[in-house]
Amino acid sequence: MTAKRNYAGISAKYAGIDEAKVVLIPVPYDGTSTWQKGADKGPEAFLDASENMELYDIETRSEVYKKGIYLAPPISENSSPEKMVESVHKTTKNYINQDKFVTLFGGEHSVSIGSIRAFSESFEDLTVVQIDAHADLRPSYDGSKCNHACAVHEASKNTNLIQVGIRSMDSSEVEHMDEGRTYFAHDLYEDWMEDAIGQMTSNVFITIDLDAFDPSILPSTGTPEPGGLFWYETLDFLKLIFKKKNVVGFDIVELCPNAEEKSSDFLAAKLYYKMLTYKFYSDRISTEDEF
Repeated sequence: MTAKRNYAGISAKYAGIDEAKVVLIPVPYDGTSTWQKGADKGPEAFLDASENMELYDIETRSEVYKKGIYLAPPISENSSPEKMVESVHKTTKNYINQDKFVTLFGGEHSVSIGSIRAFSESFEDLTVVQIDAHADLRPSYDGSKCNHACAVHEASKNTNLIQVGIRSMDSSEVEHMDEGRTYFAHDLYEDWMEDAIGQMTSNVFITIDLDAFDPSILPSTGTPEPGGLFWYETLDFLKLIFKKKNVVGFDIVELCPNAEEKSSDFLAAKLYYKMLTYKFYSDRISTEDEF
C-alpha cells in the first residue's frame, strides 16, 4: 500500500488534519483552457517541487510548516465546469467550517470561482485581490459561466475586487471592470501598493494566476503575457497585505508544467510557502518596522 503523501515531505507530526492549522486542496482541473493545455498537471509539479525546497525561511527566520499543513485529497470532479466549481465550493466551505486556514492549488483559473464563492459566503465584506495578467471578467465564455475567462466575474459583483498586473483583456470586459481598483501592469506608479491596500476591507482573499509573473521568470503557464510582475515586487505587495489585513485564504492557479523547465514549478512552490510564512509570521508582529 502506498504511504499517504504529505505536503513538502513534512513529518506526519505536522501533516494530520486534527493538528494542522493549514489545509491545502489540490484541484487538477483543465477543462476550459483554450490555448496550451496542461494546468491539470500543475498541482503534481508544485508538490514535487515543494518536496525539494528548503523549509527554513531566511527573511523571517521561521519554519511555517510547523504550524501544520494538511494535504487534502485532490478534487477530481471534471464532468463539467459547473460540477467542478460546485465541488470546489463545497470542499472549501467544509474546511473553512473546521476553522482551518484554507488554501488551494489549481488547475486553471475557473477553480477560483468555487473557492471565492466559499470564502465570500464565510467572511463578511470580503475583498478579493486578483494578481493576474488577464482581466477574467467575462460573464460567460464558450457556453459556460464557469470558464477560466470568467474567473472573477462573480467576484466583481459580490465582493470588493482589486485587480493587479492586468495587461490583457477583451473589449467586452470593460463594462465589468472598476478601473479605479485596477492596477495595470504598464502603469504601476511609485505608491500603487499603499493605494491598493487602502482600498481593501479587513478580510482579504488572494487569487494568484501565475501568468501575472513576467514570462522571463515564469514561462510555464498556459497563456504567458510579456511585461509581467517580478519576484521581489510581488513579495513586497503580498507582505503588505498580510501585515495590514486579515488574509482569510488564497489560491494559486495556472501552472502548466514543462518537463524541460522546472524553475516555474519551484517559483510556485516558493510562492506558496512564502505566503504561508507571511500569514503566520504577521500574527507575531507588534510594530510596523519589524516586518
